[in-house]
Formats: sequence, structure tokens, C-alpha cells
Amino acid sequence: MTVPPPARERADACPGALQTHAAADGGLARVRVPGGALTVAQLRVLADAARDLGDGALELTSRGNVQLRGLRPGVEGALGDRLAAAGLLPSATHETARNVLASVLSGRAGGRVDVRPWVPAFDAAMCADPELAGLPGRFLAAFDDGRGDVAGTAADVGLMALDDGTVALLLAGVDSGLRAGPDGAVGLALTATRAFLAERAAQGGTAWRLAELEDGPARVAAALGRATATPFALPAPPLTGPAGALPQDDGRMALAAVVPLGRLTAAQADLLASTAAAELQLTPWRSVVVPDLPDAAAAATLTAAGLVLDPGSAWLQVTACAGRPGCAKSLADVRADATAAVAEGSLPAGGARQHWAGCERRCGRPSGDVVDVVATPTGYRTTAARPSPPGTA
Repeated sequence: MTVPPPARERADACPGALQTHAAADGGLARVRVPGGALTVAQLRVLADAARDLGDGALELTSRGNVQLRGLRPGVEGALGDRLAAAGLLPSATHETARNVLASVLSGRAGGRVDVRPWVPAFDAAMCADPELAGLPGRFLAAFDDGRGDVAGTAADVGLMALDDGTVALLLAGVDSGLRAGPDGAVGLALTATRAFLAERAAQGGTAWRLAELEDGPARVAAALGRATATPFALPAPPLTGPAGALPQDDGRMALAAVVPLGRLTAAQADLLASTAAAELQLTPWRSVVVPDLPDAAAAATLTAAGLVLDPGSAWLQVTACAGRPGCAKSLADVRADATAAVAEGSLPAGGARQHWAGCERRCGRPSGDVVDVVATPTGYRTTAARPSPPGTA
């Protein structure tokens, strides 16, 4: 039997596009982008909203979503109208639960199954089920095409293609032993999602994640029927995502641009939209992939605009919380300090993977082993690399 963490004492209050958070620098809205898939038109709408309603930039999250900061009081309705018109807000009741990761470049390069169709199918079915509006905002689904890039993210419900005809159901980052074919995979994931919500209610209804429930994965799996295969150990997720020019199977090229500290200016977003053929993909590593290009000629232009396409750049190793002035609890402007350290080549811990935080809460800390660089009243304290607690993202 697994022992869950202590029960949550407060309800999940994850921000959404309509349910904004009052930060020190203004309102904060989080726009869910299932699978990270954005059309050129949608990215332009987000860039315009950041300029017109917020602080002029978009924040990329570790779930492939987008945040707008510095929103003025009373603009929530205008933001919601813009997002709905662009197809970015299909359900006002389900908006905070639409957290879905998908393998990067699935169907374009590598992978065993193209998982791109799974994302809109799952999202549409979830939004059509009134009961699933009760999912906590921390709920996460992950669809892995077999390459192992998102299977190990400890998603509450996951799918991983084992071959072109077999898909494994993952629960809280563990293989359940339950299997489906590609055509039945989305249905199995939806059934597991409903079973999670039912088990959550049975255990008090306060848990934010499946891993927080007593024997949560085992009980959800049991509710779905007998396992048909011996569970396997999932691969560890990559600590950094791709960067630079990525050849596609069809001979075209994709460009993966890392966004330093996840802060994408509206001007950079416009440039990415102008570069893309039709669509883009946001990744869990706070980068943007521009696929289906005839060649890599646009790489120089993106680099000149401050985006990172060098896979050896220090920016692939550094993350940070909002810091000052965005967070009243922060003891430092951690983003400015981290940026200066990268520019000066003075990152602590020899440039190892690190997260800069303005206080002991360490918000935004990525999964996997990471060095903590934490602001204190007397300066920064650097601690040895250690993993994040499971299921806390």
C-alpha cells in the first residue's frame, strides 16, 4: 500500500484564462494549450492580448501552456472573448483542467504512433462531460508516441505507444498493465480520468493529483479491469528538450527555439508566427517548435531576436520563478540575476541544471535533479542537486 502525502487543507486554486490570480504586478491568467499545439493565428491573438491587456510578454510553462502577466483590473472579460474567438477557450467550465502534454514532433519525426489526433479527441470529450469540470487544475494527461519524452512526467493519466498497435495506460507515472489499441487509447484515458475523479471524491475530494490518493493508481486501475500485461519501468524524462534544427521524416525541417526563462515577448511571438508555415508546438521545456519548414534558414533570424537554438547553450539548464516585481514574496529579482549570471558566465554549481527562486517555496521548480539557487535576505544560497517530490507539478 502506498502512503499518500498529508491531505490538502485548501482547494486547488490554479489560475485559468477566466479565473485569474492577483499577483504583485497585476492579474495573471493561464491559457491551456492542449498538446502545446497553436496555429499561427492563435499565437498572434495571444501576442496581441499580451500587448493590449498585459505586460507585453507571454510566459511559457512546464506543461506547454501560456501565461499572461500584468493584466489590468477588469480585462478578464475582454481576454476571454479574444481567446474564445480564437478557439483557445472551448469550455468556460473545464478550462483549468485542460492540461495535456504530447510528444514533440509526433507524426513528423520519430515515434511509433502519431498522437496528434489523440489530443483534440481527448480534449473535446473531456469538455463535453459536465462531470469532468470537477477535475482539479493540477490534473495532467500526457500522450507519448513511444519516444519517451513525456511518459515520465508523472502525469495523472498517460498513454504511451509501445508499438504501432499497442498503447499502455500510465497512472501517476507508472504503467498500469492495461493496454489498448491506438483507436481505443483515448477512450481508455477518459475512463481512467473519470475513475480518478470518482476515487478522489471517495477519499474526501481534496487531492490535487492522483499520486496523493491512498493507493490511487492501483485503485483506479482496478476500477478499469484486469491488467493484460506485465507493467514495465518507464524511461526517465529528458531533463532538457531539443534545440536547433531538427530534420523531419518528410525531408522538411523543424526549428526548436528555447525561450530564456520562458518569457516570450510579443515581438518574438510575432516573429515566430511569421516564420511558421501554419502551426507551432509549445513544449514542456519552455521552448517553441516551428515545424514543416523547407530549410533552417530562419534560424539566424530567430537567434538574432533573442531565442536560443544552440543545444549547448547555458539557457537550456536554467529556470526561474517569477521573482520581483511579479511576486510579493520574492526576496530578489531572480530573472534579472539569472540572466546576468548567464551573460557573465558565472552560473553557480559549474553551470549544472539549476532553478533560481525568490523564496523557499521554489515555485516553478522543474522535475528531475536540479540545483536550487534560492534568494535569502543576505544573498543567494545554492544547494546540491536533488529531485523534486513526485506528483507536485
